[in-house]
Amino acid sequence: MKLPRRNFLHLVAGAAALPVISRAARAQAYPSRPVRLIVGYAPAGGTDITARLIGQWLSERLGQQFIIENRPGAGSNIATEAVVRALPDGYTLLVATSANAFNATLYDKLNFNFIRDIAPVAGIIIVPDVMVVHPSVPAKTIPELIAYAKANPRKINMASGTIGGPAHVAAELFKMMTGTDMPLVSYRSGGPALTDLLGGQVQVMFATMPSSIGYIRAGKLRALAVTAATRSDALPDLPTVAEFVPGYEFSFWTGIGAPRTTPAEIVDKLNKEVNAALDDPKMKARLADLGGTVLLGSPADFGKHIAEETEKWAKVIRAANIKPE
Repeated sequence: MKLPRRNFLHLVAGAAALPVISRAARAQAYPSRPVRLIVGYAPAGGTDITARLIGQWLSERLGQQFIIENRPGAGSNIATEAVVRALPDGYTLLVATSANAFNATLYDKLNFNFIRDIAPVAGIIIVPDVMVVHPSVPAKTIPELIAYAKANPRKINMASGTIGGPAHVAAELFKMMTGTDMPLVSYRSGGPALTDLLGGQVQVMFATMPSSIGYIRAGKLRALAVTAATRSDALPDLPTVAEFVPGYEFSFWTGIGAPRTTPAEIVDKLNKEVNAALDDPKMKARLADLGGTVLLGSPADFGKHIAEETEKWAKVIRAANIKPE
């Protein structure tokens, strides 16, 4: 049977539109069941707090529960590999952090390549660490701490999460630049390290702003400085480390990633919703109260940020000869 030319052209046009309609329908239907947000750290740390804030927003906006699943261990590599190996359907997402940039150099053998195997979805927040001490430490400023540490070598214990994690990298950079000798006491994650700092079992830590700011304001920890290049609006009277140690800078970022072949329309939908959260005055104020600056942008912007951070910290890790446990 020979079709009239007009009917034939309609059929061709309809067939060509099918992939577009299918992609649009898939994005519109997503999510149709709960989504897991995998966090590579224990509950109560800064990454966990940030993940729960954005997870609650996404749950309310998209009508499905975004479940926070904590999988600590191996410097967040366990969580990352779980997402790398998950189905690329948008239902298993990674709460990606600066640690992923560190780990690319820190570990000689990983079962994945983070930049290759995780699709960047959206940045969320970038926060400085804050150098905090237990109130029993006599130093009240960075110069006083440096002097005290040099007068009492190996007497001050410095807490960190995992070896090669953010607090460790920040601490090693500080020790390198100041010539101080403060033994490192590592924990599985930042939460337990902060607990021991509060109890006085360790004396100093580079803690995330979200996890420590409440204790600082309550007087349970003494803050000496923030690690960013500029002062934080959350603690405006607190100096930067760089005001006393020129050139020192460290900030910790958090975002969302997905398995690499996750459909672009799902990635774009998630990016749009996360950016909507970061534009919301209430959410922006909540993140600012935690000491953070929002990390707005497209998936490509977030991917560029990851690549730049990976290159930057590779140089520090190699120079300090940091090795995982």
